[in-house]
Amino acid sequence: MTQSRTHNCNELRLSDAGKQVRLVGWLENIRAVSGNLAFLVLRDFYGTTQVVVENEDILNQLKTINKESTIAVNGTVRERSSKNPNLPTGDIEVVPESIELLGRCRYNELPFQILRSREADEALRLKYRYLDLRNPEVKKNIVLRSNVVAALRNAMIDEGFLEITTPILTASSPEGARDYLVPARKHPGKFYALPQAPQQFKQLLMTSGFDRYFQIAPCFRDEDARGDRSPGEFYQLDMEMAFADQDDVFAVLEKVLPPIFAKYGTYNRASDAPFVRIPYLEAMDKYGSDKPDLRIDLTLRDATDALSGCGFGPFENNTVKAVVVTDFEGTRKQIDKLCADVEVQSGQKAYWFRLDESGNVVGGIAKFVEPIKDRVISALDLKPSCFVGLTAGKKLDAQKCAGVLRSKLGAMCPNHMDAEQYAFCWIVDFPMYEIGEESGELEFCHNPFSMPNGGLEILQKAASGEIDPLTITAYQYDLVCNGVELSSGAVRNHDPEIMIEAFKLVRLGEEDVKAKFPAMYNAFCYGAPPHAGIAPGVDRMVMLLTGAETIREVIPFPMNKNAQDVMMGAPGEVTDKQLQELNIAVTVKE
Repeated sequence: MTQSRTHNCNELRLSDAGKQVRLVGWLENIRAVSGNLAFLVLRDFYGTTQVVVENEDILNQLKTINKESTIAVNGTVRERSSKNPNLPTGDIEVVPESIELLGRCRYNELPFQILRSREADEALRLKYRYLDLRNPEVKKNIVLRSNVVAALRNAMIDEGFLEITTPILTASSPEGARDYLVPARKHPGKFYALPQAPQQFKQLLMTSGFDRYFQIAPCFRDEDARGDRSPGEFYQLDMEMAFADQDDVFAVLEKVLPPIFAKYGTYNRASDAPFVRIPYLEAMDKYGSDKPDLRIDLTLRDATDALSGCGFGPFENNTVKAVVVTDFEGTRKQIDKLCADVEVQSGQKAYWFRLDESGNVVGGIAKFVEPIKDRVISALDLKPSCFVGLTAGKKLDAQKCAGVLRSKLGAMCPNHMDAEQYAFCWIVDFPMYEIGEESGELEFCHNPFSMPNGGLEILQKAASGEIDPLTITAYQYDLVCNGVELSSGAVRNHDPEIMIEAFKLVRLGEEDVKAKFPAMYNAFCYGAPPHAGIAPGVDRMVMLLTGAETIREVIPFPMNKNAQDVMMGAPGEVTDKQLQELNIAVTVKE
Protein backbone atom coordinates (compact mmCIF):
# COMPACT_ATOMS: atom_id res chain seq x y z
CA MET A 1 0.00 0.00 0.00
CA THR A 2 1.24 3.49 -0.78
CA GLN A 3 0.85 6.87 0.91
CA SER A 4 2.11 5.66 4.32
CA ARG A 5 -0.91 3.51 5.13
CA THR A 6 -1.57 -0.19 5.14
CA HIS A 7 -5.27 0.04 4.22
CA ASN A 8 -7.85 2.63 3.25
CA CYS A 9 -10.91 3.41 5.37
CA ASN A 10 -13.25 1.25 3.31
CA GLU A 11 -11.04 -1.83 3.11
CA LEU A 12 -10.88 -3.65 6.46
CA ARG A 13 -13.17 -6.63 7.04
CA LEU A 14 -13.71 -9.25 9.74
CA SER A 15 -11.00 -11.40 8.16
CA ASP A 16 -8.50 -8.64 9.06
CA ALA A 17 -9.14 -8.98 12.82
CA GLY A 18 -5.87 -9.10 14.74
CA LYS A 19 -3.86 -7.21 12.12
CA GLN A 20 -1.67 -4.23 12.89
CA VAL A 21 -2.76 -1.42 10.57
CA ARG A 22 -2.12 2.22 9.80
CA LEU A 23 -5.04 4.32 8.55
CA VAL A 24 -5.01 7.96 7.50
CA GLY A 25 -7.83 10.40 6.88
CA TRP A 26 -10.01 13.14 8.31
CA LEU A 27 -11.39 13.14 11.82
CA GLU A 28 -15.06 13.16 10.91
CA ASN A 29 -16.53 12.85 14.39
CA ILE A 30 -15.67 11.83 17.94
CA ARG A 31 -18.08 10.76 20.66
CA ALA A 32 -16.86 10.37 24.23
CA VAL A 33 -18.72 7.70 26.19
CA SER A 34 -16.77 7.89 29.45
CA GLY A 35 -13.50 9.18 30.80
CA ASN A 36 -11.47 6.45 29.11
CA LEU A 37 -13.71 5.50 26.15
CA ALA A 38 -14.52 7.32 22.94
CA PHE A 39 -15.63 6.40 19.44
CA LEU A 40 -13.94 8.14 16.52
CA VAL A 41 -15.01 8.07 12.87
CA LEU A 42 -12.10 8.29 10.42
CA ARG A 43 -12.94 9.20 6.80
CA ASP A 44 -10.80 9.10 3.68
CA PHE A 45 -11.56 9.15 -0.05
CA TYR A 46 -12.77 5.53 0.04
CA GLY A 47 -15.02 5.39 3.09
CA THR A 48 -15.06 5.38 6.89
CA THR A 49 -13.76 3.21 9.73
CA GLN A 50 -14.67 3.31 13.40
CA VAL A 51 -11.79 3.79 15.84
CA VAL A 52 -12.34 2.95 19.54
CA VAL A 53 -10.13 4.92 21.91
CA GLU A 54 -9.61 3.16 25.25
CA ASN A 55 -6.40 4.93 26.25
CA GLU A 56 -6.61 8.01 28.44
CA ASP A 57 -3.49 9.60 26.97
CA ILE A 58 -4.78 9.24 23.41
CA LEU A 59 -8.17 10.54 24.49
CA ASN A 60 -6.54 13.63 26.02
CA GLN A 61 -4.58 14.10 22.80
CA LEU A 62 -7.78 14.01 20.76
CA LYS A 63 -9.33 16.73 22.91
CA THR A 64 -6.81 19.12 21.36
CA ILE A 65 -7.64 18.14 17.76
CA ASN A 66 -10.56 19.75 15.92
CA LYS A 67 -12.87 17.83 13.63
CA GLU A 68 -11.75 17.69 9.97
CA SER A 69 -8.09 17.62 10.96
CA THR A 70 -6.09 14.93 9.14
CA ILE A 71 -4.63 12.20 11.34
CA ALA A 72 -2.92 8.83 11.17
CA VAL A 73 -4.15 5.96 13.32
CA ASN A 74 -1.81 3.08 14.19
CA GLY A 75 -3.58 0.19 15.87
CA THR A 76 -5.11 -3.28 15.88
CA VAL A 77 -8.23 -4.48 14.08
CA ARG A 78 -10.84 -6.30 16.15
CA GLU A 79 -14.42 -7.51 15.74
CA ARG A 80 -17.10 -5.02 16.72
CA SER A 81 -19.45 -6.08 19.47
CA SER A 82 -22.19 -3.90 17.99
CA LYS A 83 -22.02 -4.30 14.23
CA ASN A 84 -23.31 -1.82 11.66
CA PRO A 85 -24.77 -3.70 8.66
CA ASN A 86 -25.12 -0.45 6.69
CA LEU A 87 -21.38 0.15 6.67
CA PRO A 88 -18.90 -1.90 4.58
CA THR A 89 -16.47 -1.77 7.52
CA GLY A 90 -19.26 -2.24 10.03
CA ASP A 91 -18.03 -5.60 11.35
CA ILE A 92 -14.73 -4.27 12.65
CA GLU A 93 -13.14 -1.44 14.56
CA VAL A 94 -9.57 -0.29 15.15
CA VAL A 95 -8.08 0.12 18.63
CA PRO A 96 -5.30 2.71 18.35
CA GLU A 97 -1.88 2.45 19.92
CA SER A 98 -0.99 5.93 18.70
CA ILE A 99 -2.52 8.80 16.77
CA GLU A 100 -0.49 11.31 14.77
CA LEU A 101 -1.72 14.76 13.79
CA LEU A 102 -0.89 15.26 10.11
CA GLY A 103 -2.77 18.44 9.27
CA ARG A 104 -4.55 20.55 11.86
CA CYS A 105 -7.97 22.11 11.21
CA ARG A 106 -7.48 25.44 12.96
CA TYR A 107 -11.17 26.31 13.23
CA ASN A 108 -13.49 25.12 15.96
CA GLU A 109 -16.52 25.90 13.80
CA LEU A 110 -16.92 24.80 10.18
CA PRO A 111 -18.94 26.82 7.60
CA PHE A 112 -21.34 23.86 7.43
CA GLN A 113 -21.55 20.25 8.51
CA ILE A 114 -19.60 18.22 5.98
CA LEU A 115 -22.16 15.43 5.65
CA ARG A 116 -24.99 17.97 5.26
CA SER A 117 -23.19 20.43 2.98
CA ARG A 118 -25.82 20.10 0.24
CA GLU A 119 -28.31 21.73 2.61
CA ALA A 120 -26.11 24.82 2.96
CA ASP A 121 -26.49 28.02 0.95
CA GLU A 122 -24.96 27.57 -2.50
CA ALA A 123 -22.76 30.66 -2.18
CA LEU A 124 -21.24 29.20 0.99
CA ARG A 125 -20.75 25.83 -0.69
CA LEU A 126 -18.92 27.42 -3.62
CA LYS A 127 -16.73 29.57 -1.37
CA TYR A 128 -15.67 26.49 0.60
CA ARG A 129 -15.90 24.04 -2.27
CA TYR A 130 -12.92 22.06 -0.96
CA LEU A 131 -14.97 21.31 2.17
CA ASP A 132 -18.14 20.65 0.17
CA LEU A 133 -16.24 18.05 -1.87
CA ARG A 134 -15.37 16.15 1.32
CA ASN A 135 -19.05 15.18 1.53
CA PRO A 136 -19.15 11.64 0.08
CA GLU A 137 -22.42 12.40 -1.73
CA VAL A 138 -20.91 15.43 -3.46
CA LYS A 139 -17.65 13.63 -4.19
CA LYS A 140 -19.62 10.76 -5.73
CA ASN A 141 -20.74 12.99 -8.61
CA ILE A 142 -17.15 13.93 -9.44
CA VAL A 143 -16.04 10.30 -9.32
CA LEU A 144 -18.88 9.35 -11.64
CA ARG A 145 -17.90 12.18 -13.99
CA SER A 146 -14.38 10.77 -14.18
CA ASN A 147 -15.70 7.27 -14.92
CA VAL A 148 -18.06 8.57 -17.60
CA VAL A 149 -15.30 10.56 -19.33
CA ALA A 150 -13.08 7.46 -19.32
CA ALA A 151 -15.91 5.34 -20.73
CA LEU A 152 -16.62 7.90 -23.47
CA ARG A 153 -12.95 8.07 -24.39
CA ASN A 154 -12.61 4.28 -24.56
CA ALA A 155 -15.80 3.92 -26.59
CA MET A 156 -14.70 6.52 -29.14
CA ILE A 157 -11.28 4.91 -29.52
CA ASP A 158 -12.99 1.55 -30.02
CA GLU A 159 -14.98 3.17 -32.84
CA GLY A 160 -11.77 4.16 -34.60
CA PHE A 161 -11.62 7.82 -33.55
CA LEU A 162 -8.30 9.54 -32.93
CA GLU A 163 -8.03 11.89 -29.93
CA ILE A 164 -6.51 15.21 -31.03
CA THR A 165 -6.25 18.36 -28.92
CA THR A 166 -6.94 21.70 -30.59
CA PRO A 167 -5.70 25.20 -29.60
CA ILE A 168 -7.01 27.09 -26.59
CA LEU A 169 -5.68 30.46 -27.78
CA THR A 170 -7.28 31.24 -31.13
CA ALA A 171 -8.97 34.00 -33.12
CA SER A 172 -12.22 35.67 -32.10
CA SER A 173 -15.28 34.21 -33.82
CA PRO A 174 -17.81 36.57 -35.39
CA GLU A 175 -20.63 34.08 -34.79
CA GLY A 176 -22.21 32.57 -31.71
CA ALA A 177 -21.95 33.67 -28.07
CA ARG A 178 -19.58 36.27 -26.63
CA ASP A 179 -15.91 35.39 -26.66
CA TYR A 180 -13.55 35.50 -23.74
CA LEU A 181 -10.71 37.69 -25.00
CA VAL A 182 -7.03 37.39 -24.06
CA PRO A 183 -4.74 40.37 -24.76
CA ALA A 184 -1.64 39.57 -26.80
CA ARG A 185 1.37 41.13 -25.05
CA LYS A 186 3.62 40.89 -28.11
CA HIS A 187 0.98 42.33 -30.42
CA PRO A 188 -0.36 45.53 -28.82
CA GLY A 189 -4.03 46.17 -29.43
CA LYS A 190 -4.70 42.62 -30.59
CA PHE A 191 -6.42 39.76 -28.79
CA TYR A 192 -6.67 36.03 -28.75
CA ALA A 193 -9.99 34.43 -27.93
CA LEU A 194 -10.69 31.28 -25.95
CA PRO A 195 -12.56 28.86 -28.25
CA GLN A 196 -16.32 28.69 -27.94
CA ALA A 197 -15.87 25.23 -29.49
CA PRO A 198 -13.19 23.57 -31.64
CA GLN A 199 -15.58 23.90 -34.61
CA GLN A 200 -13.25 25.34 -37.24
CA PHE A 201 -10.23 23.32 -36.09
CA LYS A 202 -12.04 20.00 -36.29
CA GLN A 203 -13.32 20.80 -39.76
CA LEU A 204 -9.79 21.76 -40.79
CA LEU A 205 -8.63 18.36 -39.48
CA MET A 206 -11.07 16.75 -41.90
CA THR A 207 -9.57 18.72 -44.78
CA SER A 208 -6.11 17.63 -43.53
CA GLY A 209 -6.94 13.99 -44.14
CA PHE A 210 -7.82 12.83 -40.62
CA ASP A 211 -10.81 10.53 -40.87
CA ARG A 212 -12.28 10.35 -37.36
CA TYR A 213 -11.44 12.95 -34.70
CA PHE A 214 -12.59 13.40 -31.12
CA GLN A 215 -11.57 15.08 -27.89
CA ILE A 216 -13.07 15.89 -24.49
CA ALA A 217 -12.89 19.55 -25.40
CA PRO A 218 -12.97 22.57 -23.09
CA CYS A 219 -15.18 25.34 -24.46
CA PHE A 220 -15.44 28.94 -23.28
CA ARG A 221 -18.46 31.20 -23.69
CA ASP A 222 -19.25 34.46 -21.97
CA GLU A 223 -22.94 33.76 -21.42
CA ASP A 224 -25.40 33.71 -18.56
CA ALA A 225 -25.90 30.66 -16.34
CA ARG A 226 -28.91 28.34 -16.40
CA GLY A 227 -29.71 25.18 -14.52
CA ASP A 228 -28.27 23.11 -17.38
CA ARG A 229 -25.53 25.53 -18.46
CA SER A 230 -22.47 26.71 -16.61
CA PRO A 231 -21.11 30.19 -17.34
CA GLY A 232 -17.53 30.50 -18.44
CA GLU A 233 -16.36 27.03 -19.38
CA PHE A 234 -17.77 23.60 -20.08
CA TYR A 235 -16.66 20.36 -21.68
CA GLN A 236 -18.05 18.43 -24.61
CA LEU A 237 -17.42 15.16 -26.40
CA ASP A 238 -16.38 16.79 -29.64
CA MET A 239 -16.30 14.58 -32.74
CA GLU A 240 -16.10 14.87 -36.52
CA MET A 241 -16.12 12.30 -39.34
CA ALA A 242 -14.84 12.67 -42.89
CA PHE A 243 -16.72 11.19 -45.87
CA ALA A 244 -19.72 10.92 -43.58
CA ASP A 245 -23.33 12.00 -43.48
CA GLN A 246 -26.01 12.43 -40.83
CA ASP A 247 -26.70 8.71 -40.54
CA ASP A 248 -23.04 7.97 -39.87
CA VAL A 249 -22.94 10.39 -36.94
CA PHE A 250 -26.19 9.02 -35.55
CA ALA A 251 -24.92 5.45 -35.75
CA VAL A 252 -21.82 6.25 -33.69
CA LEU A 253 -23.61 8.01 -30.84
CA GLU A 254 -26.44 5.46 -30.82
CA LYS A 255 -23.77 2.83 -30.19
CA VAL A 256 -21.66 4.80 -27.71
CA LEU A 257 -24.19 6.49 -25.40
CA PRO A 258 -26.89 3.95 -24.39
CA PRO A 259 -24.49 1.49 -22.65
CA ILE A 260 -22.89 4.36 -20.71
CA PHE A 261 -26.26 5.75 -19.63
CA ALA A 262 -27.52 2.29 -18.67
CA LYS A 263 -24.36 1.54 -16.67
CA TYR A 264 -23.76 4.84 -14.88
CA GLY A 265 -27.21 6.41 -14.80
CA THR A 266 -29.72 6.77 -12.02
CA TYR A 267 -31.97 4.67 -14.26
CA ASN A 268 -30.76 1.47 -15.88
CA ARG A 269 -32.90 1.83 -19.01
CA ALA A 270 -31.87 3.83 -22.08
CA SER A 271 -33.33 4.02 -25.59
CA ASP A 272 -32.18 1.37 -28.02
CA ALA A 273 -30.89 2.30 -31.45
CA PRO A 274 -32.12 3.73 -33.67
CA PHE A 275 -33.35 6.72 -31.70
CA VAL A 276 -36.62 8.34 -32.76
CA ARG A 277 -36.11 11.07 -35.38
CA ILE A 278 -38.48 14.03 -35.24
CA PRO A 279 -38.41 16.92 -37.74
CA TYR A 280 -38.21 20.30 -36.04
CA LEU A 281 -41.61 21.54 -37.24
CA GLU A 282 -43.26 18.29 -36.11
CA ALA A 283 -41.59 18.55 -32.71
CA MET A 284 -42.91 22.06 -32.19
CA ASP A 285 -46.42 21.12 -33.33
CA LYS A 286 -46.62 17.84 -31.41
CA TYR A 287 -44.61 18.62 -28.27
CA GLY A 288 -44.28 22.42 -28.21
CA SER A 289 -40.51 22.11 -27.90
CA ASP A 290 -37.44 21.26 -29.93
CA LYS A 291 -36.20 19.27 -26.94
CA PRO A 292 -39.21 17.11 -26.04
CA ASP A 293 -39.22 14.78 -23.06
CA LEU A 294 -40.42 11.53 -24.64
CA ARG A 295 -40.95 9.91 -21.24
CA ILE A 296 -44.23 11.86 -21.23
CA ASP A 297 -46.99 10.34 -23.39
CA LEU A 298 -48.94 13.62 -23.73
CA THR A 299 -49.02 15.48 -27.05
CA LEU A 300 -50.35 18.83 -28.23
CA ARG A 301 -53.57 19.07 -30.20
CA ASP A 302 -54.79 21.92 -32.31
CA ALA A 303 -58.00 23.34 -30.82
CA THR A 304 -58.21 26.51 -32.91
CA ASP A 305 -61.24 25.46 -34.96
CA ALA A 306 -62.92 23.61 -32.11
CA LEU A 307 -62.91 26.70 -29.87
CA SER A 308 -63.47 29.38 -32.52
CA GLY A 309 -66.36 31.66 -31.78
CA CYS A 310 -66.61 30.58 -28.14
CA GLY A 311 -66.46 34.20 -27.00
CA PHE A 312 -63.28 33.89 -24.94
CA GLY A 313 -61.11 36.89 -25.89
CA PRO A 314 -57.60 35.32 -25.84
CA PHE A 315 -58.75 32.67 -28.36
CA GLU A 316 -60.00 35.12 -30.96
CA ASN A 317 -57.76 35.37 -34.07
CA ASN A 318 -55.12 33.22 -32.40
CA THR A 319 -53.79 29.68 -32.58
CA VAL A 320 -55.12 27.57 -29.72
CA LYS A 321 -53.24 24.48 -28.56
CA ALA A 322 -54.59 21.88 -26.15
CA VAL A 323 -53.01 19.27 -23.89
CA VAL A 324 -55.51 16.57 -22.90
CA VAL A 325 -54.88 14.47 -19.78
CA THR A 326 -57.02 11.40 -19.21
CA ASP A 327 -57.89 10.15 -15.72
CA PHE A 328 -56.79 13.44 -14.20
CA GLU A 329 -56.75 13.55 -10.41
CA GLY A 330 -55.27 16.99 -9.72
CA THR A 331 -56.89 19.35 -7.23
CA ARG A 332 -57.93 22.94 -7.92
CA LYS A 333 -54.98 24.13 -5.84
CA GLN A 334 -52.60 22.06 -7.97
CA ILE A 335 -54.18 23.38 -11.18
CA ASP A 336 -53.81 26.99 -10.05
CA LYS A 337 -50.15 26.39 -9.21
CA LEU A 338 -49.66 24.66 -12.56
CA CYS A 339 -51.03 27.65 -14.48
CA ALA A 340 -48.96 30.08 -12.41
CA ASP A 341 -45.77 28.07 -13.01
CA VAL A 342 -46.45 27.89 -16.75
CA GLU A 343 -46.89 31.66 -16.93
CA VAL A 344 -43.65 32.27 -15.01
CA GLN A 345 -41.66 29.96 -17.29
CA SER A 346 -43.23 30.82 -20.65
CA GLY A 347 -44.45 34.37 -20.17
CA GLN A 348 -47.84 33.24 -21.52
CA LYS A 349 -51.06 32.40 -19.71
CA ALA A 350 -52.49 28.88 -19.64
CA TYR A 351 -56.24 28.17 -19.44
CA TRP A 352 -58.19 25.04 -18.61
CA PHE A 353 -61.40 23.17 -18.14
CA ARG A 354 -62.21 19.57 -17.31
CA LEU A 355 -64.92 16.98 -17.72
CA ASP A 356 -66.18 15.52 -14.47
CA GLU A 357 -67.04 11.86 -14.02
CA SER A 358 -70.46 12.49 -15.55
CA GLY A 359 -69.02 14.27 -18.58
CA ASN A 360 -70.04 17.78 -17.51
CA VAL A 361 -67.78 20.72 -18.41
CA VAL A 362 -66.49 22.28 -15.18
CA GLY A 363 -63.83 24.70 -13.92
CA GLY A 364 -61.65 27.30 -15.61
CA ILE A 365 -63.22 28.57 -18.85
CA ALA A 366 -66.11 26.07 -18.66
CA LYS A 367 -68.77 28.75 -19.29
CA PHE A 368 -67.24 29.50 -22.70
CA VAL A 369 -66.92 25.84 -23.62
CA GLU A 370 -70.39 24.75 -22.48
CA PRO A 371 -72.31 26.19 -25.50
CA ILE A 372 -70.03 24.29 -27.93
CA LYS A 373 -69.46 21.32 -25.66
CA ASP A 374 -70.29 18.60 -28.20
CA ARG A 375 -68.03 20.09 -30.86
CA VAL A 376 -65.09 20.39 -28.47
CA ILE A 377 -65.55 16.87 -27.03
CA SER A 378 -65.65 15.41 -30.53
CA ALA A 379 -62.68 17.43 -31.84
CA LEU A 380 -60.44 16.61 -28.87
CA ASP A 381 -61.82 13.09 -28.30
CA LEU A 382 -62.59 13.84 -24.66
CA LYS A 383 -63.80 11.33 -22.09
CA PRO A 384 -65.15 11.81 -18.55
CA SER A 385 -62.42 12.77 -16.02
CA CYS A 386 -60.35 14.48 -18.72
CA PHE A 387 -58.40 17.65 -18.01
CA VAL A 388 -57.80 20.05 -20.90
CA GLY A 389 -54.99 22.62 -20.65
CA LEU A 390 -55.08 25.37 -23.27
CA THR A 391 -52.72 28.03 -24.61
CA ALA A 392 -53.30 30.75 -27.19
CA GLY A 393 -51.38 33.31 -29.22
CA LYS A 394 -49.31 33.48 -32.36
CA LYS A 395 -48.60 29.95 -33.52
CA LEU A 396 -45.06 29.67 -32.14
CA ASP A 397 -46.00 31.34 -28.84
CA ALA A 398 -48.98 29.03 -28.39
CA GLN A 399 -46.82 26.00 -29.17
CA LYS A 400 -44.03 26.96 -26.76
CA CYS A 401 -46.43 27.72 -23.92
CA ALA A 402 -48.21 24.41 -24.53
CA GLY A 403 -44.84 22.69 -24.47
CA VAL A 404 -44.18 24.04 -20.98
CA LEU A 405 -47.69 23.02 -19.94
CA ARG A 406 -47.13 19.51 -21.31
CA SER A 407 -43.87 19.09 -19.38
CA LYS A 408 -45.38 20.23 -16.10
CA LEU A 409 -48.47 18.06 -16.56
CA GLY A 410 -46.21 15.07 -17.23
CA ALA A 411 -44.31 15.67 -13.99
CA MET A 412 -47.63 16.12 -12.17
CA CYS A 413 -49.29 12.96 -13.53
CA PRO A 414 -47.25 9.76 -12.94
CA ASN A 415 -49.66 7.73 -15.08
CA HIS A 416 -48.55 9.80 -18.10
CA MET A 417 -44.80 9.74 -17.48
CA ASP A 418 -42.48 6.72 -17.50
CA ALA A 419 -39.86 8.63 -15.55
CA GLU A 420 -37.23 5.99 -14.77
CA GLN A 421 -35.51 5.78 -18.12
CA TYR A 422 -33.34 7.76 -20.52
CA ALA A 423 -35.42 8.54 -23.60
CA PHE A 424 -33.29 9.76 -26.51
CA CYS A 425 -34.43 11.34 -29.75
CA TRP A 426 -32.98 13.24 -32.67
CA ILE A 427 -34.53 16.54 -33.73
CA VAL A 428 -33.74 16.96 -37.43
CA ASP A 429 -34.39 19.34 -40.34
CA PHE A 430 -33.93 22.61 -38.46
CA PRO A 431 -34.67 25.83 -40.35
CA MET A 432 -31.56 27.20 -42.07
CA TYR A 433 -32.67 30.81 -41.61
CA GLU A 434 -34.86 32.92 -39.36
CA ILE A 435 -35.86 36.56 -38.98
CA GLY A 436 -33.68 38.12 -36.27
CA GLU A 437 -35.59 39.51 -33.31
CA GLU A 438 -33.39 42.60 -33.09
CA SER A 439 -32.45 43.12 -36.74
CA GLY A 440 -35.78 42.17 -38.29
CA GLU A 441 -33.75 40.74 -41.18
CA LEU A 442 -32.85 37.27 -42.41
CA GLU A 443 -30.19 35.58 -40.25
CA PHE A 444 -28.75 32.11 -39.82
CA CYS A 445 -30.88 30.13 -37.42
CA HIS A 446 -28.07 27.95 -36.04
CA ASN A 447 -24.70 26.94 -37.48
CA PRO A 448 -23.89 28.95 -40.64
CA PHE A 449 -21.61 26.16 -41.87
CA SER A 450 -24.38 23.58 -42.18
CA MET A 451 -25.28 22.01 -45.50
CA PRO A 452 -28.75 23.09 -46.67
CA ASN A 453 -31.20 20.44 -47.73
CA GLY A 454 -31.22 20.89 -51.49
CA GLY A 455 -27.65 22.19 -51.72
CA LEU A 456 -26.73 24.98 -54.10
CA GLU A 457 -29.93 24.73 -56.11
CA ILE A 458 -32.24 25.50 -53.17
CA LEU A 459 -30.13 28.55 -52.22
CA GLN A 460 -30.21 29.89 -55.77
CA LYS A 461 -34.00 29.53 -55.84
CA ALA A 462 -34.23 31.52 -52.61
CA ALA A 463 -31.89 34.19 -54.00
CA SER A 464 -34.05 34.57 -57.12
CA GLY A 465 -37.25 34.85 -55.07
CA GLU A 466 -38.55 31.55 -56.38
CA ILE A 467 -38.94 30.22 -52.82
CA ASP A 468 -39.04 31.73 -49.33
CA PRO A 469 -35.63 31.28 -47.64
CA LEU A 470 -37.46 30.62 -44.37
CA THR A 471 -38.64 27.30 -45.86
CA ILE A 472 -35.06 26.05 -46.34
CA THR A 473 -34.03 23.39 -43.86
CA ALA A 474 -30.52 22.27 -43.04
CA TYR A 475 -28.78 19.03 -42.21
CA GLN A 476 -28.69 20.16 -38.60
CA TYR A 477 -29.67 17.94 -35.72
CA ASP A 478 -29.97 18.01 -31.95
CA LEU A 479 -29.58 15.06 -29.62
CA VAL A 480 -32.17 15.27 -26.83
CA CYS A 481 -32.52 13.15 -23.70
CA ASN A 482 -35.36 13.52 -21.18
CA GLY A 483 -36.11 17.04 -22.33
CA VAL A 484 -32.48 18.20 -22.16
CA GLU A 485 -30.57 19.16 -25.29
CA LEU A 486 -27.31 17.25 -25.08
CA SER A 487 -25.85 18.46 -28.33
CA SER A 488 -26.21 20.17 -31.67
CA GLY A 489 -24.51 18.90 -34.78
CA ALA A 490 -24.61 19.14 -38.54
CA VAL A 491 -23.49 17.90 -41.89
CA ARG A 492 -21.01 20.60 -42.80
CA ASN A 493 -21.08 22.85 -45.83
CA HIS A 494 -17.73 21.84 -47.33
CA ASP A 495 -18.21 23.47 -50.76
CA PRO A 496 -17.01 27.11 -51.03
CA GLU A 497 -19.52 27.86 -53.76
CA ILE A 498 -22.45 26.69 -51.62
CA MET A 499 -20.99 28.49 -48.60
CA ILE A 500 -20.83 31.83 -50.43
CA GLU A 501 -24.38 31.44 -51.73
CA ALA A 502 -25.61 30.68 -48.18
CA PHE A 503 -23.97 33.81 -46.80
CA LYS A 504 -25.27 36.00 -49.62
CA LEU A 505 -28.80 35.48 -48.29
CA VAL A 506 -27.76 37.15 -45.02
CA ARG A 507 -26.13 40.06 -46.86
CA LEU A 508 -22.52 38.83 -46.67
CA GLY A 509 -20.53 38.53 -49.88
CA GLU A 510 -17.58 36.38 -50.92
CA GLU A 511 -15.05 38.88 -49.56
CA ASP A 512 -16.84 38.90 -46.18
CA VAL A 513 -16.63 35.10 -45.98
CA LYS A 514 -12.95 35.15 -46.90
CA ALA A 515 -12.26 37.84 -44.28
CA LYS A 516 -14.23 36.25 -41.45
CA PHE A 517 -13.26 32.62 -42.04
CA PRO A 518 -10.01 32.72 -44.02
CA ALA A 519 -8.53 29.40 -42.90
CA MET A 520 -11.70 27.41 -43.47
CA TYR A 521 -12.53 29.04 -46.80
CA ASN A 522 -9.02 28.56 -48.16
CA ALA A 523 -8.81 24.98 -46.90
CA PHE A 524 -12.09 24.09 -48.57
CA CYS A 525 -10.70 25.43 -51.85
CA TYR A 526 -8.09 22.66 -51.74
CA GLY A 527 -10.61 19.83 -51.94
CA ALA A 528 -12.49 19.15 -48.71
CA PRO A 529 -14.25 15.85 -48.03
CA PRO A 530 -17.93 15.77 -47.08
CA HIS A 531 -17.94 15.69 -43.29
CA ALA A 532 -20.28 15.81 -40.33
CA GLY A 533 -20.04 15.96 -36.58
CA ILE A 534 -21.57 16.66 -33.21
CA ALA A 535 -20.47 17.51 -29.66
CA PRO A 536 -22.59 16.24 -26.73
CA GLY A 537 -22.05 18.20 -23.53
CA VAL A 538 -20.21 16.15 -20.90
CA ASP A 539 -21.51 18.28 -18.02
CA ARG A 540 -25.11 17.88 -19.14
CA MET A 541 -24.66 14.15 -19.61
CA VAL A 542 -23.33 13.72 -16.10
CA MET A 543 -26.11 15.94 -14.74
CA LEU A 544 -28.68 13.60 -16.30
CA LEU A 545 -26.85 10.50 -15.09
CA THR A 546 -26.72 11.68 -11.48
CA GLY A 547 -30.20 13.22 -11.46
CA ALA A 548 -28.68 16.50 -10.21
CA GLU A 549 -30.91 19.59 -10.32
CA THR A 550 -28.17 21.92 -11.57
CA ILE A 551 -25.05 21.45 -13.63
CA ARG A 552 -22.94 22.96 -10.82
CA GLU A 553 -23.43 19.75 -8.81
CA VAL A 554 -21.31 17.77 -11.29
CA ILE A 555 -18.47 20.24 -11.88
CA PRO A 556 -15.53 20.07 -9.46
CA PHE A 557 -15.05 23.84 -9.12
CA PRO A 558 -18.00 25.63 -10.72
CA MET A 559 -18.61 29.34 -11.02
CA ASN A 560 -21.74 30.87 -9.54
CA LYS A 561 -24.63 32.23 -11.59
CA ASN A 562 -22.79 35.52 -12.06
CA ALA A 563 -19.73 33.81 -13.58
CA GLN A 564 -17.69 34.36 -10.42
CA ASP A 565 -15.32 31.93 -8.75
CA VAL A 566 -15.95 33.05 -5.17
CA MET A 567 -13.42 30.54 -3.85
CA MET A 568 -10.49 31.89 -5.88
CA GLY A 569 -11.78 35.46 -6.18
CA ALA A 570 -12.10 35.43 -9.96
CA PRO A 571 -12.54 37.61 -11.87
CA GLY A 572 -10.27 39.92 -9.95
CA GLU A 573 -8.26 43.07 -10.40
CA VAL A 574 -4.69 43.03 -11.70
CA THR A 575 -1.80 45.41 -11.13
CA ASP A 576 -1.07 48.51 -13.17
CA LYS A 577 2.20 46.89 -14.22
CA GLN A 578 0.37 43.94 -15.70
CA LEU A 579 -1.97 46.25 -17.61
CA GLN A 580 0.95 48.32 -18.91
CA GLU A 581 2.70 45.19 -20.21
CA LEU A 582 -0.47 44.36 -22.13
CA ASN A 583 -0.98 47.92 -23.41
CA ILE A 584 -4.40 48.03 -21.80
CA ALA A 585 -6.17 50.87 -19.99
CA VAL A 586 -9.19 50.02 -17.83
CA THR A 587 -12.23 52.28 -17.81
CA VAL A 588 -15.15 51.42 -15.55
CA LYS A 589 -18.63 52.77 -16.28
CA GLU A 590 -20.33 54.58 -13.44
